[in-house]
Amino acid sequence: MIPKQYQNETDYRKIPREFLNPHIPQGRGMVKWAPFATLPEQFEAIQQYITDQNKIDRPLLSDDQLNELNSQLHRALHDDATILIEYFQDGWLATVQLRIKHIDLLHMTLEGNIMGTTRSIKLSLYDITKIIEDVI
Repeated sequence: MIPKQYQNETDYRKIPREFLNPHIPQGRGMVKWAPFATLPEQFEAIQQYITDQNKIDRPLLSDDQLNELNSQLHRALHDDATILIEYFQDGWLATVQLRIKHIDLLHMTLEGNIMGTTRSIKLSLYDITKIIEDVI
């Protein structure tokens, strides 16, 4: 028997479960999502499409910007200074703080030691977009 306070209630969610008819089916619950989970390759592909939407094209720098970057790199190499480099990598802009070891103009690469680690990194000079000098 349903108490009087719940007799005119139309929203079953406001009625305690013990007063509801136990023969009403509960529904499928989360089973309805099971077919989607059975296709992990499709799910991964959709996630990859979403990630790829945020990628950017390689920034194009003017000749003046390239000359300024070249000047900053050679000054940092000569002064043995620590610099912060922003570079393009697989559709994203990444940053690394390093001390330059070598600039190879023949292969257009820069080699440097990453600060705070014992690792070194080799970057293409075409990928560098910005240099911040005198990083401590």
